[in-house]
Amino acid sequence: MTDALVHEDDDSQVMTGEAVGLDLRPTSFVLAAAGAAIDFLVYVIGGFGALFLVAMLVGLAEVGNPSGPDEDALGAIITATEVTMFIVVPLVVELLTKGKSLGRLVVGARIVRDDGGAIGFRHAFIRSLVAVFEIFLTLGGAAALVGLFGTRSKRLGDLLAGTYSQYERVARNTTLVFTVPPQLQGWARTADVARIPGRLAYRMTQFLRQAPQLSPAARDQLARQLAGEASAWVSPIPQVGPELFIAAVIAIRRDREFAALELENQRLSHLDAALTGLPHDFPERG
Repeated sequence: MTDALVHEDDDSQVMTGEAVGLDLRPTSFVLAAAGAAIDFLVYVIGGFGALFLVAMLVGLAEVGNPSGPDEDALGAIITATEVTMFIVVPLVVELLTKGKSLGRLVVGARIVRDDGGAIGFRHAFIRSLVAVFEIFLTLGGAAALVGLFGTRSKRLGDLLAGTYSQYERVARNTTLVFTVPPQLQGWARTADVARIPGRLAYRMTQFLRQAPQLSPAARDQLARQLAGEASAWVSPIPQVGPELFIAAVIAIRRDREFAALELENQRLSHLDAALTGLPHDFPERG
């Protein structure tokens, strides 16, 4: 049960080649759909606007040429306009903004590779090409169906390109500073607290941070378990609740290790002159 305080087994953690976990949050389905809807409206309105402009230019051409433009040429112009608005423009936008778009800018999302890196031309091209079918031709139905039942709210283009929508507006973590509880101030001055193993100290710190979100039963059980493990490095054991004991031990070890580092820095500062200075009358040649 305590392992749940150390790591989570979900899709939000990306493992690098050095086996380092990156806590990258995928965009939720609702936010991804909202961003896609905004982009859909922008590109559809832009596409109709471009076709309207083409129709106006063709009308002007008919005024000067009563026979009218060639039908094949007109079809090629319309096709080129549609390809530009629905494939080329989204492709260029994603490349220039490194995975952003107007809709994603509104919801705070960005398209990244599965490993968390920036997308390239291949990723943007596949996404833009597949979007013609799953977004524009099906009015977003295919993308919504795949994203609703898939992981990380990926649409078909993401699955083929190896990308996903990453949520960037993650709440900033607040660093909590724990102090020795007032009722243990006297005990802390004489307590013998040895160096606690790093993994145990990390679990204790994580417990103190997450304790308010735990149920009372789970909170009490974890506190007792961690206090029991930490008691092997503490003497004497104070007669207080396990959670107060954990907070006091963490605060004492932190303060004492900080004081030791400060003392070491002071001693090293006295050696600076001998380590960095030059021998007597030795010229400094830069």
